[in-house]
This record gives sequence, C-alpha cells and structure tokens, in this order.
Amino acid sequence: MPESNLAERSDRSEEQVSGAKVIAQALKTQNVEYMFGVVGIPVTEIAVAAQELGIRYIGMRNEQAACYAASAVGYLTGRPGVCLVVSGPGLIHALGGMANANMNCWPLIVIGGSSERSQETMGAFQEFPQAVRSSIYGRPGACYVDIPADFVTLQMNVNSIKYKECCMPPPVSMAETSAVCMAASVIRNARQPLLIIGKGAAYAHAEESIRKLVEQCKLPFLPTPMGKGVVPDNHPNCVSAARSRALQSADVIVLFGARLNWILHFGLPPRYQPDVKFIQVDICAEELGNNVRPAVTLLGDINAVTKQELASKKSLPMNYYTVFYHVQEQLPRDCFVVSEGANTMDIGRTVLQNYLPRHRLDAGTFGTMGVGLGFAIAAALVAKDRNPGKRVICVEGDSAFGFSGMEVETICRYNLPIILLIVNNNGIYQGFDTDSWKEMLKCEDATTGAPPICLLPDSHYEQIMAAFGGKGYFVQTPEELQKSLRQTLEDTTKPSLINIMIEPQATRKAQVNIAKQKEGKASTPSLAPSRGLCKHF
Repeated sequence: MPESNLAERSDRSEEQVSGAKVIAQALKTQNVEYMFGVVGIPVTEIAVAAQELGIRYIGMRNEQAACYAASAVGYLTGRPGVCLVVSGPGLIHALGGMANANMNCWPLIVIGGSSERSQETMGAFQEFPQAVRSSIYGRPGACYVDIPADFVTLQMNVNSIKYKECCMPPPVSMAETSAVCMAASVIRNARQPLLIIGKGAAYAHAEESIRKLVEQCKLPFLPTPMGKGVVPDNHPNCVSAARSRALQSADVIVLFGARLNWILHFGLPPRYQPDVKFIQVDICAEELGNNVRPAVTLLGDINAVTKQELASKKSLPMNYYTVFYHVQEQLPRDCFVVSEGANTMDIGRTVLQNYLPRHRLDAGTFGTMGVGLGFAIAAALVAKDRNPGKRVICVEGDSAFGFSGMEVETICRYNLPIILLIVNNNGIYQGFDTDSWKEMLKCEDATTGAPPICLLPDSHYEQIMAAFGGKGYFVQTPEELQKSLRQTLEDTTKPSLINIMIEPQATRKAQVNIAKQKEGKASTPSLAPSRGLCKHF
C-alpha cells in the first residue's frame, strides 16, 4: 500500500472531534431541523456546531418563548423541535413551555447544559434516539436531556463514535375489532350523533379518513380550537355556529383525539344530556374514561345571524366582530392562524375560519398566555422551508401581546414576514378610553384607583415593530383596517404589525347560563368574566 494512503488512514484514526459536534451530529441523525434557544456557557458550542451541520438555529430573547416555538415546530412537523438552554434559571424559564407541550401533547426536546462531572463513557450521546422516541411515541410531549459541560468540550477519537440510526415513526396501533363493531352499532342507533374533532386527530394526520366518515355517514361535527381544519370549517356538516345546542342535543358523541377537559365542559350536565353516550378514540390509554364513563373506548348556535349583524356595524370604535369580519374577508385560505388572548381568542375561533389541518395554533389545553409570538415564529419557519409564500397571521389581544412582545425583535432579526394583528381594547378583558383614564387619575393614584384589568390606553404597539425595521400600522376604522391588511398581505418581504383600536368595553355576546335560566334567572356578564384557565389574562 502506498505510504500516502497509510498516512491518511493514520491521520483519520487519530482525528479528534468535540463533544459539541457529536451532540449536533446526533441531533442531525435524528432529523432535527430547528433549534431554538438562549445560549450561554456551556451550550453555545452546541448551537454553533448545529448550524455548521445545517440545523436552523433561532436565537430567542427568552427561554420560555424559545420552548413555545420549539414545541410548535414539533406539532407542525411531527418531529420534535429542540430548545437549547443553560442550566439553573435557563431551564426554569423553559418549564412553562415544557408544561405547555405536555398538556398539548406536542413533541419537544429540551437540552440543558449543566456543571461538569466526571464521565468515562459516551452514554449521554446515545440518549437522543431515546429522547426522540419518548417525545413522539404514544402520547407526545416534552423530554429533557441534560448535557454536562465537560461533555461539550470533551475531545474524542472520531472512530470511537457510533451514532444510532434515526428513530423510526411511531408504530400504528389498531383498536380491537369487537370495540369497533360496538362503536359502529352505537352510532347507527343514535338519534342525534355528533363527532368532536380534537387536535389529536390533526396531529395524527387523520383528515382524509375523518372527512370520509363525516360525508359517507352524514354526521355533524364540532372541532375543538386546534382540531379546526381537519374537516374545513365551511363544510355543511360543521355545527360550530350552534355549539351549545349541538352538545346539549346529542345522544351519542364520538371523541376523535379530544379530551373532556374545560374546553368541552368536562362532558357533564347541564352542557350535555345526562344519559349521553361517549365513544372515545385516543392514542393514550390514560385519557380513556376521564371525567365520564364512556360507552365504548377505542384505544387506537344559532348565533350566525347575530354575528353577521355585529360584523356589519359601521359605528366607531370597532368591536371584535367588526374586526374579525374584515380580517376573515382577506385571509388566505391556506394561511397559518395563531391566536391568543381571552376575548380575542374566544371570539376569533368561531369567526376566523380554518380550511386546513394543523394551521391553527392557540393557547391550547393549558390556556397559556405568551405563546403567540413563539408559535408564529415556528409557523413562519416551517412555512418558509416547506411552503414558501404561505402567510402566518398572529391575532393577539393587547394584554396577551405583552407577555412576549419583545420577540418582535426576533421576528425582525430573522426577517420573518409574519403579520401581527393586535386587537387593542386598552386592557385585560376590558379597558377605558383615554378621557376616562385621565379623569380617573385626577382623583386617585393609578396603583389604588385604576382597576387591575386596565392597561395604558391607546398604546402604540405598532411603533415597536417599526423600531426594529418592520412595518407598523395604527388603525381605528374599518377602512383603515382593510387598507392596512391589503398592504401587509401584498408585502412578503418584511414583518408587519397592525394595532387595531376597538371599543374598550367591547366583549363577546352574552351567553345565557342554562342552570340559572331554568330557575328563572338571567345571568349578567361581569366586567371581568372568568374564562377558565385564562381567567387572569
């Protein structure tokens, strides 16, 4: 053998590689595409090594937002997003995102750097296939991998490294045949059946089979907020506009990847018939039988006219329905819609329509505020890589925007053409106009006299976007809203923020409390009505 070849083989056998590069390669082998984080010692080298291998690294301003974005990537792609943090406070900041991912069943891997410890083996580098498997198999969720500092800087012989193959997609499990036959019989004998489509169905890419079931069996369906789009909202069998009546009238309800939690009133009267039969279809055995006893388990309103009337109001200031009516008129049918806020999210989910699965992201099961901009960043990155030109619309209340508003800088730094719509009512639930605010402060100090739900009136949030190089719009009329929306949709070169001023006391339509109605009493909405887990936001 020529001496040059022998020398080359000898050099190769003595080649050293850092732990950071091994970690990055292990992630690359698992088909990790995106990494979000706030770097510091000792994880900075991991981010650099990941970029060298083509993994997209997005530096965020807060670990919580980074974790939200990484988990949203997991939901949108089916492969876990990665959040890179330092130990201690960095990991603690990420806990909210990890909890949110677990509650939403979204795959996520959080990598944290900790202090050095003596290790002679390379076991830690072999954990990534297990982490991926843990995050996507069964009920998806968050997984944490701790990387000691000396692992990052460790030098080792390249020939001693053995990367495990990419984790395969989860195996497809089927329900028992007898249970399927029983479920079919229960549905066939139902007087008023109803399908409830949850985000579990969206994550499972079950849109084609569920659409066939809906159309062939002529079954009405109701999507949960992030189950929207599995069957298009404009489908004639969609009963979202009669949600309360549909739930109260159904004698058989089939749950496709939907949990009977606060979003669905826990499956209990008076929202449901006392003898309603539930059929649960879920990948997670621990979800079967929660809150109610189902008839079958398979492990495997009339408010439309009122909404139109509200939407066509020409009086000023605008209200939620006016805003959403004009937004819906111009939204591309294939856009991602991100939504958070109390009234903004609750009203928007029935007015802003979705036509495709996995195209709506909101506060989810955990009712988490502050997720909006992180989710929007994740959706914009996925759209840019997989569907260039697809738009991301992030609809936020002014209070919700405050939780992660500085991520506007992140959006501008990476020049993501996200359209942020801030529905600004000067407060949490409700606020006050400028004149009322000034009169209030004449009498008392703001700390003792201003209601806790108030925010500074007429705040110009659009100037935050403009300060970082994006486009900002301050709108007060339907005409201004229409024009600014048209301009932002036409411009795909930079992000924009439309600050939409609405009536500070605007709220959702009053809903009658069924229990009190039976007692002959009418319920009156309070200034700050409770909204489940979002009641503080």
